[in-house]
Amino acid sequence: MPEPTVVVTGANRGIGLSLCKYYQEAGAKVIAICRSSSVGLQALGVRVIDNVDIAKPADVASMAEALKGQEIDILINNAGILRNEILGSLDFASIQQQFEVNTLGPLRVCEALLKNLAKGAKIALITSRMGSISDNTSGGRYGYRISKCALNIAGVSLARDLAPNGIAVGLFHPGLVGTDMIGGVGDITPDEAAQRLVLRIADLDLNNSGSFWHSNGELLPW
Repeated sequence: MPEPTVVVTGANRGIGLSLCKYYQEAGAKVIAICRSSSVGLQALGVRVIDNVDIAKPADVASMAEALKGQEIDILINNAGILRNEILGSLDFASIQQQFEVNTLGPLRVCEALLKNLAKGAKIALITSRMGSISDNTSGGRYGYRISKCALNIAGVSLARDLAPNGIAVGLFHPGLVGTDMIGGVGDITPDEAAQRLVLRIADLDLNNSGSFWHSNGELLPW
């Protein structure tokens, strides 16, 4: 059985880089999408498509053109940004930017690559439990919470719309990962998060498509 083709966005560092490394070591054909490459990514020897900002329609169109005719088995929408806003001095431009990257970006990528998805393909949306309404006990982080909550509902719609095509969609919280995005402080490393996410993606099928999971296997509340 041929090894899968895996496309990962936000692939130049952190969880994205670890996912590329994990799948590449497992023998998959990995295609890394990023704004700018990195030494670590180049060292893997995978195909890299850079200069892609998923918030920019022209960049996503260029990416889709570069992937024309390339069948994809697993599409991992990992790219995202985290900012902080404080009530009383909300930065609405910051909130809008997070929505563009964290919500519309993955949706734009999925739309652009629909024709590339193989029969039985899987889409993984790397979201966050900070997008859970039930789990919000601390407030704050307006832009990040809003954008991830919106991504979650977009993911459910994708799961419903793509089910007739045999395509499953999973929404995955990686955990508190020690990446540059959160200052390097976390409960697990990017490599550990990637290993757990790969297991969750392997378990993804049409029976659990549209569900919201912690990378540790816990089903998360909306």
